[in-house]
Amino acid sequence: MINSKIKFKMKKNVFILISLLALSACINTKSETIKNENTESDAKQKTVIGGHKDADGCISAAGETWSQLKQNCIQVFDQALRLDPVNVKENEAVFSAFILFNEEKTKAELFLPHTKSTSILKNKEEGIFENETYKFNSKESSLYIDDVKAYMTTRK
Repeated sequence: MINSKIKFKMKKNVFILISLLALSACINTKSETIKNENTESDAKQKTVIGGHKDADGCISAAGETWSQLKQNCIQVFDQALRLDPVNVKENEAVFSAFILFNEEKTKAELFLPHTKSTSILKNKEEGIFENETYKFNSKESSLYIDDVKAYMTTRK
């Protein structure tokens, strides 16, 4: 009888010991996983995706472009007047131009698609902004390139 009680207690103690070892292994694995997740999270925070700035300090992934007129990074689609091409071919992508005016309306900055630099147009007469290549007529909301109507606002 005593022998069986001792065997039972030994089995019970061995079972408890094995259970404790298994439990501590699970807890250790969980803390290592949390530590690894925190390290990965810190690395992600240090590397900002889409945060690349161009030479002027504008974040291109946020749609920012340098404005000569404003001397600041701007989002042309929010601050400038959109001009759509006059001649659009069916099933072809449409690339808009934008024109931005200074507060005094004495100058306008032209943002053309597929060009890296902008052009400054001066107000030559009431509602006409131009330089040697471009002319924007604000009365008809049209942009002329070499005296050919190329862009205009589309009113819906």
